[in-house]
Formats: sequence, structure tokens, C-alpha cells
Amino acid sequence: MQLRRRDSLGLPNGPPKKDMEHPSHFAATLRKDPLGSSTGSLRKDNSRSWGVRRDLMGGSMSSLKSNFLQVPNQMRRNSKNYSTDSLDGRRNSWDPGRRGSSGSCCWEEPVWQSRKPIPRNASEQDNHDSNGTRPRFVAVTSLEDVQAVRCAEFHPGGQLYAVGSNSKTLRICAYPKLSDLREDHQTYQPMVLFKRTKHHKGSIYCLAWSPVGDLMATGSNDKTVKLMRFNADTSNLEGEEIELSMHDGTIRDLCFLEDTSNKSSLLISGGAGDCKIYVTDCATGTPFQALSGHTGHILSLYTWGGAMFVSGSHDKTIRFWDLRTRGCVNMVTPCTIPGTRQGSPVASLCVDPSGRLLVSGHEDSSCVLYDIRGGRSVQCFKPHSADVRSIRFSPSAYYLLSAGYDNKLVLTDLQGDLTLPLPSVVVAQHQDKVISGRWHPTEFSFLSTSADKTATLWALPPM
Repeated sequence: MQLRRRDSLGLPNGPPKKDMEHPSHFAATLRKDPLGSSTGSLRKDNSRSWGVRRDLMGGSMSSLKSNFLQVPNQMRRNSKNYSTDSLDGRRNSWDPGRRGSSGSCCWEEPVWQSRKPIPRNASEQDNHDSNGTRPRFVAVTSLEDVQAVRCAEFHPGGQLYAVGSNSKTLRICAYPKLSDLREDHQTYQPMVLFKRTKHHKGSIYCLAWSPVGDLMATGSNDKTVKLMRFNADTSNLEGEEIELSMHDGTIRDLCFLEDTSNKSSLLISGGAGDCKIYVTDCATGTPFQALSGHTGHILSLYTWGGAMFVSGSHDKTIRFWDLRTRGCVNMVTPCTIPGTRQGSPVASLCVDPSGRLLVSGHEDSSCVLYDIRGGRSVQCFKPHSADVRSIRFSPSAYYLLSAGYDNKLVLTDLQGDLTLPLPSVVVAQHQDKVISGRWHPTEFSFLSTSADKTATLWALPPM
């Protein structure tokens, strides 16, 4: 039985009539037993909207409405509004013949549509570049630092992005206009709108924006998380920042969950040390929950909306968490060595917007596609020759962008049969290890950060 991407990961034709249950609706016990006192307040002015950005969250709210990890199979089969079969479903709004359903005109056509067939793996690409067999991304801007650049994230609005580095410096840069981009483009320095040196006492390992873009959080090897309010109109951080010190090791990743009814956000943070994941109420700056389960450092966190998120660890496992249950609701150990049950530390992971397909990047250079609803691995592939430190679905989920310690960024096409070898090509390269890669929320461009001390914006010139 074939598993076909277009027949499997569909969204309902229309948005649900009722919003997904948000953390504000959870049992009151969720907000009991705070783990620390607040050093300030980030409570939102009630006159401003904290609504979820539907265009960014996609179908994630609706896909979690039934809490798929706990709904019996019979209930899944009987659902009329949501396809909860694994990867064996019907043709739907993700079908390639219905591109208009993807929600963004910038993502409706395959990037290789008018080009020659692409090679079936990244190692072949060097022999085909001159023949036009890969998308020719160009380096638009390159931000230079004095030390390795670890993280960069686009603001949800797409007009700017933040960069954090080992030099302890936080910068916010303007996203340039790409309408006149050409293949002979000369790379230039981006416009820095905000710069703060010594933002942390240590290296900035990770950063995240809230879904509506008015909060930013950063994590460091100084064992602290900083939570700040951001004004997109002035491109500046403002008000009193909160420093959270509940971790006892390096903070490796962060993500926000939106609480629309309480008009606030929840911050999820994890890393080294006690291997716990902490949940912080951003309205009060108070950590109120510690999630235990991992036995190794937490290297990656990801949420696709609603009350659920996933974590990847050095203990080689991926855990699914649901804040409504106060704990882990599923755990998988992706197999990275065919014919065995052996895995590798999970260095990066993400989930597609529908909440049905997970992909993990591992330290042994493997990537694993995992069918969440079916509870099975679809395939393991190796687009890199070293650690896969970052992996992300494109906003349409047509492609994967992976970044590795082999200095390369690889684009993998997911538009065919997911059980067959996946076409992958190297689309960008740094002079040293690539630490992260992030898609722009609407444009066909991405950011990469590297140990070569740069953060580079790549884009595809018009054909």
C-alpha cells in the first residue's frame, strides 16, 4: 500500500466553527504551584488584540481539536469533519491539483516546476548545478558577527528577523524587498534596526517570537531565559524584561503557545541540566509547570498550535506533550539504522501544519519521517553527511529545509510518494557548520546561521 503525500495530509475545506480549546480553558490546576516568583509583569493591555494569526497557524488548531493521541480508532474513522486516518486518506485540500487551497500565492507552485528533473539525492547535485537542475538560491544579505551565529527567527509579520550569536549580541534586522532580485545579485549587509550587546551573560543559543509577534524570548548558556515585549511599529524591545532562572543548564530551545482567552502566551523552554521542560505564564512571568520524562538534554522543541508540542532529546527519543493532561502523551524512538531498533540523538524536529507528519533530524546525519496518526515511521533518509542541526517544513509543507554540520542547507521535495527515495538538493552552503535554517512565513526565502560567524538570507530570483 502506497503512502501518498497529497492523499494523506489534508485539511478540512473550511475553518472549524468553534475554536480549539486553549490553555486558558484547561483545568485550574494547571496554574497552581508556581515554580518561581515573578520579577515583573508582561500583562497585555486589554485594548489590544491577542488573536491567533490564522494564516500562520494554518489548520493546526482544528487538527488538534480531537486530541489525536487519545481518540480511539473507531472515533477517528467516524469523524466527518476531520480526516484522522494516518497517511492513507482521501484526496483533499493538499492535493497538487488544488494548489489554491494552500493559502499563500507565493507557495502554490513547485519551485522546480519549469526546471529539469532534480537529482534524487544531495550528493548528486554537484554534477547538475550547471545544467539548471536545482533552484538557484542567492545570498541576498549576510550579517557578519565576531563569533558563531546560533539562531535567527523571522517575525510572524515577515518584515523583520532577529539574530542571536555567541558574542551575546541580539540584533533585529529588516527584511529586504526582493522584487528586483537577480542571479548576479551582490550580497550586502542587512539593515540592523535594533542591536543590544551583552544581551545575556553567555551565548544566545535560541530565540522565539510569540505567534502574534509582540513577545520575544531568548535562551542562553548562562542558564537564563529572557522574556521581552516587542513593538513591531518601532522595531524595538520595550518595557521591563523578565529574566527566568529556573533552568540549571544551557537553554537549547524555546517555543510559544498562544492563550487567546486570557490574552497572553505560554512559553515552553528546555535544555541541558535537569532535562525538564518548563512552562511559563507570560502574563505574569511565572513558571508554573515542570515536565519530566527525558533522560538526556533537550535539544529541540516545536509546536504547531493548540495545546500540544513535541520535544527531541539527546536520549534519542521524541516526546509528545499535551498541556491539558499535564504530561507526556506519547513517546517514540526513531530508528536511524535500517534493520535495527537503534536510534540517534534528536538534534532537531518539526511537525507539518496539519499535525500529521513529523520529521526529525539526528546527530548521525539521518532524517526520519514519522506518521503521527498511524504511529509509524514512513522512512529514514540521509540528506547530509554530518549532524542535522535544523529541519523545517516550508509553510505549504511541500518542502523540507535541513541544515547540517556538513556546512550545507538541503531542500527535500515531499510532493510525491513518501515511501520512495525523496529528491534532495543542496541549495546553499556556508564556510563552516550550519546551525539553523528558517523559512520566511510567506516568501520563498530562508535564513541560515553558521559557525562561520554569519547569518545569511537566501532567496530564489524570478525565473
